[in-house]
Amino acid sequence: MQVILREELPNLGTIGDVVKVKPGYARNYLLPRGLAVEASVRNLHELEHQKRVIADKRLREQKSAAAIADKFSSVKLAFQVRAGEDGKLFGSVTNQDIHRQLEERGFTIERRKILLDEPIKSLGTHDVIVHLGPDTKATLKVDVTALAEIGSRRRPSLSRRRRACDDPS
Repeated sequence: MQVILREELPNLGTIGDVVKVKPGYARNYLLPRGLAVEASVRNLHELEHQKRVIADKRLREQKSAAAIADKFSSVKLAFQVRAGEDGKLFGSVTNQDIHRQLEERGFTIERRKILLDEPIKSLGTHDVIVHLGPDTKATLKVDVTALAEIGSRRRPSLSRRRRACDDPS
């Protein structure tokens, strides 16, 4: 008996494959669980139609993803973050921060599509990969600089405080 698989099954095939199985396996396991449908002429025509629709949809998505990738090639995001003297950040730049800046610039992308292995915790220019669609990824330049402090927030040293108290003037 021939069936069309609706789900991927190990040792049998992937979605949309037409496979030949024993009638009992199809009748008692595949068909009742919705894992396959009988390979009739009507179902085969429907399968071909669905493949064409999916191929057209995938082509449109690839074109739009390629257009967005072209726009991303010129985008450079800049973050000013408090940092220590050794170049390590007090905090980090996460995909949430990147997503927020992209939305401010008019890009609508899901936050999960911004691929960061771990948050950015150092100063400098970093490359961030954004997954835009099937087989389409873009690279963003993210520049992280230290925030320029206006006034020193450090407390005066103990010796300066003592001098101020001892000074009679």
